[in-house]
Amino acid sequence: MLICGSCGEENSDKGRFCSNCGSPLEAPPEAREVRKTVSLVFTDLAGSTAMAEKLDPETVRRVMARYFTLMSSILEKHGGVVEKYIGDAVLAVFGIPQLHEDDALRAVRAAIEMRDAMAVLNAEFEAEYGVSLAVRTGVNTGEVVAGDPGSGQAFVSGDPVNVAARLEQHAGAGEILIGPDTYRLVRNAVAVEPVDPVDAKGKSEPLRPYRLLDVKSDAPGFARRLDSRFVGREHESNLVNQGFERALKERACHLFTILGPAGVGKSRLVADVLDH
Repeated sequence: MLICGSCGEENSDKGRFCSNCGSPLEAPPEAREVRKTVSLVFTDLAGSTAMAEKLDPETVRRVMARYFTLMSSILEKHGGVVEKYIGDAVLAVFGIPQLHEDDALRAVRAAIEMRDAMAVLNAEFEAEYGVSLAVRTGVNTGEVVAGDPGSGQAFVSGDPVNVAARLEQHAGAGEILIGPDTYRLVRNAVAVEPVDPVDAKGKSEPLRPYRLLDVKSDAPGFARRLDSRFVGREHESNLVNQGFERALKERACHLFTILGPAGVGKSRLVADVLDH
């Protein structure tokens, strides 16, 4: 079935023009899959079964709705996209649809805020219903295949998703375990402690996670080494420097737009030009 882009009328797949308004019909573009390096946050509730046994179904529904709303808002505030809810668990992705250089740092900041927010939420639950909950979270980074959510395809798939789930399963109540690839990207901004290797189901080698304790509020994920010599960008540097000289000479403004994928060296090029 084809949907008219002009009036929204449903038409036969064999039609070339809309039966309602006569506009040309176009088949929807084929969904594309892409590989992306993303950070995943997999968080689940500890103690939800005992809560469900203690409370009536309507109250359980209100508690869970409040929990899901709060967790989702925190994840989205930090730039994450909630991919799915699995029972009491929430899976969020950082890096889709838009990739950020600090997606891993955004993910661990969200995980910490979710953990801390549960303390406030539990104060409400204790006062109103006499129950409390705890979250356990796994954060992992890696390359996944990202589909088109609008086409009904699975949003992300790949081993990093499974590892994030395994980390969550081995975390204790109130704990956050992060994978080694995530730690490598955020090591200068976090306080962690190593934990014993984890034998995860389906993995040939044990996982070696870290327990996330805290995240510094203003620290970058990793310290950049800007004291080394800047190489490989002589042509680009000359273009910007020449533009600067021309602006001085002509007493007019010149605008440069520097484009490139994350990590290619855009910030370093700007810093080098400013130093010059």
